[in-house]
Amino acid sequence: MSSVLRMGPAPRTEGQVAGAGSSARVGDLVLYADGSAPERVAAYVERELPPGGIPAYRAARSSGARSFVLWADEHRRERLATLVTVAAGSGVATYQVLGAHGELIGTIVREKALRGRGLRTRWTVTPAGGREAVGFKGRISWWCVWWLLSPVQTLVIVLSLLSGDGDAARGPRSIVWRAGGEAPLEFRSKGDALRLHAPGYDWRLGAALVAALRTFDSWLLGKEWDDRRD
Repeated sequence: MSSVLRMGPAPRTEGQVAGAGSSARVGDLVLYADGSAPERVAAYVERELPPGGIPAYRAARSSGARSFVLWADEHRRERLATLVTVAAGSGVATYQVLGAHGELIGTIVREKALRGRGLRTRWTVTPAGGREAVGFKGRISWWCVWWLLSPVQTLVIVLSLLSGDGDAARGPRSIVWRAGGEAPLEFRSKGDALRLHAPGYDWRLGAALVAALRTFDSWLLGKEWDDRRD
């Protein structure tokens, strides 16, 4: 049975302001659902800033660098995992997901379309001690439709901005990861949900992956959760 992870903003009460000092609560979370059990909060997600703070982080992310923490609670009392950048540049970025004590949970590699090894953005996920799974952003058939519509893309973008959604203007985003004839992971653009089909897959790797995917979400509307100026 598959488990599902998705990311969203943490509920805020009146008077709470994200980013207002170290006492501010974490503003984003990952929800987890497994079988018939109700959906629950699995982790609170927050970018981990380098020396130089937000300006330095935003400058580094243009090369593909990312850094964020999965907290057990919104007050940062317990660190569950951390995503760190091992290397980034020339359209290829390698990340490690580390546990609370620095142990390796898994590795994620993003190769940008036309800059890595294909016409589509390639995501490779390798659990520690596990088998490498490779996925490509969008189905080929949907990309063909996308490019056929390119002559009217300006109109699509304008209508998408007016609707406040942005989905119509974005290219295909669904990803199916394959490893040895199996499909352990699947990201569905509808609902922005990551499905873990392989039993025993560490949910922390899945949570880090869905959070990383959402940092490459919508350049058009500037909605990436880690690119805020505050």
